[in-house]
Amino acid sequence: MSRTGTTVEIRDLIYLSQEGAPPQRLDVHRPAAERPAGPSVLLWHGIGPDEKDVLVPLARAIASHGLPVLVPDWRSDAPDGGRSHLMASLRYVRDHAVEFGGDGERVVLAGWSAGAGAATGLALRPAATEGVRVIAAVGVAGRYDLPARSTGTAPLADLDSADADVGAVSVTLVHGTADSVLSSSHSRDFGAALRTKGWPVTSRELASDHAGVIMTEYDPSRGLCVPSTSEHVLRAGRETAAAIVSAARTA
Repeated sequence: MSRTGTTVEIRDLIYLSQEGAPPQRLDVHRPAAERPAGPSVLLWHGIGPDEKDVLVPLARAIASHGLPVLVPDWRSDAPDGGRSHLMASLRYVRDHAVEFGGDGERVVLAGWSAGAGAATGLALRPAATEGVRVIAAVGVAGRYDLPARSTGTAPLADLDSADADVGAVSVTLVHGTADSVLSSSHSRDFGAALRTKGWPVTSRELASDHAGVIMTEYDPSRGLCVPSTSEHVLRAGRETAAAIVSAARTA
């Protein structure tokens, strides 16, 4: 356990152990000060296998607002595309969030890039959450016309057969206007489709690229996103964190 400013971090907890496979691990970022239990945030990284570390800056920013954040590794190269890892991490939040000052009965799903489709896919198919109560979903720099790693079907396709009602899970979409990896048009199109269905949706466009929305910059020499100290990147990441916090508090 380590303390970073107003947050406490617990690294590499095992959330899934399967015979013949390395254990899957997650990090917890929570407020340092004791608070009444609020919603828990489950934050999924993108398509790179076991890349929870890229989300450390964003997770810290969310936790500084008073919410516990759990960030699991998951492997998109697993035989099932990562679904068993994603769902196991969701069950872990339900069963263990109280240990970190959170509420396992009120879970906000958030994801970046491929994790965005996984999070919003479950918002449209609540029966697929295996009994876990998801109160809001946040997609950050995602694409929604491809099969979600959590459900195996595209969120846009699921929307064709989904009807918004009083119990619909609210969706927040965040995207950078300078994203050259996944165009912000994906979030615009998905948001428009949700609104057509009467789905509760909030959209935020940021002056940022694919990496900047999570407070990072892409390092080509390492082939991954690394924390940034640039003020415009930090500003974009803080806006993403605020969008996730708002989704949790208004759900």
